[in-house]
Amino acid sequence: MTHHEYNFDGLIGPTHNYAGLSFGNIASATNKGAASNPREAALQGLAKMRAAMELGLKQGFLPPQDRPHLKTLRALGFSGTDKQIIEKAVKAEPQLLANCYAASSMWTANAGTVAPSPDTADGKVHFTAANLAANFHRSIEAVTTSRMLKHIFKDEKFFVHHPPMPGAMHFGDEGAANHGRLCESHGDKGVHLFVYGEDGEKFPARQKKRASEAVARNHLLDESHTVFIKQSTTALDAGAFHNDVVGVANGTVLFLHEQSFADVQAAYAAIREKAPFAEIIEAPASAVSLEDCIKSYLFNSQLLTLPGGEMALLLPTEAEENERVKAFVDATLSKNNPINRVIYKNVRESMRNGGGPACLRLRVVLSEDEAAAADQHFILDDAKITALENWVRTHYRDRIAPDDLADPALMEESFAAMQALTDLLGMGAFYDVQR
Repeated sequence: MTHHEYNFDGLIGPTHNYAGLSFGNIASATNKGAASNPREAALQGLAKMRAAMELGLKQGFLPPQDRPHLKTLRALGFSGTDKQIIEKAVKAEPQLLANCYAASSMWTANAGTVAPSPDTADGKVHFTAANLAANFHRSIEAVTTSRMLKHIFKDEKFFVHHPPMPGAMHFGDEGAANHGRLCESHGDKGVHLFVYGEDGEKFPARQKKRASEAVARNHLLDESHTVFIKQSTTALDAGAFHNDVVGVANGTVLFLHEQSFADVQAAYAAIREKAPFAEIIEAPASAVSLEDCIKSYLFNSQLLTLPGGEMALLLPTEAEENERVKAFVDATLSKNNPINRVIYKNVRESMRNGGGPACLRLRVVLSEDEAAAADQHFILDDAKITALENWVRTHYRDRIAPDDLADPALMEESFAAMQALTDLLGMGAFYDVQR
């Protein structure tokens, strides 16, 4: 049976702003308080999706979540009309309001973890929405993310959905940003790499080993095809808050920085034991420092298997603009390995908030029957992506400054945009604000 990888990108929401909410994310902290451009952000994301489609790849998307999240504000004691809730929150807890306005669900690498049907004991595709317990603004995404995945992949003949991990930080789970899959082809049984962390001297680790182990159990993965690897605290303290900032796996290739893992040689040995076909392409620190790879998001790239079998790197333009990173990429392309093409795309609005090309997508491997069973509104073609671009141009501002979050007009515009989107996608009363 033929399987294809679908990249489900996060459609960037109309309240995209720079509030600096993500502790340990250097770009997020650096750009705190700057004015954002939600319209340009969403169009940049859609342009990246178009680029993948033009390569002959399968492309889906996940809609933004309803923001500001009034349900959370009400649960925290703010009452009255929608406008009064915003006014009260601005006065009492402006940082809390910023958390409830965050458009961070755009980074669907954190939406959850997915196990394709060739890898699971019951032959179904398994999904676990991430609890994102490390940051408040992200933790409030989990319920809606789970509902969204169930909406798109609803056929129980093919799909199994697990709730987010309980226990908050005790089972902190950041989804596919700390997970990779190695395989000889998308339809072959794969080897799953789960990377977990322990707190560094500067920044906390977001992914707990026990959460990764629980996801693997729930997804009915074969222990002989599962590897658990400890993240390097050196990388964590340098700003690699997720492992996908310093490494990416695709097909037979693991492309990563030499300081990604706590015990590099033990990790490589475990990977080679369970995935003897794996080819490890490592960037030495002497060529690319951790600072370089985190600023450029070299490894937060999309490593893609093209229809002809070769691999391409889809990188942010920041990687092209860094001389050392560009030199390493060029050297990698010149060598005898599966990576032989690079595409640079402008996703600066996302990058300034701390998310590169790989942050913006969730990989879902589907057979032809599984793909047909998914809601086709969320699998893109040229007409659908054009409709989304037109929706963005109609409903998004081209500038949001921090003070704009206090204006109830922004809330009203955002909710009008969500209503128009659910109408476009035939979703009905999907969001909390519509219920």
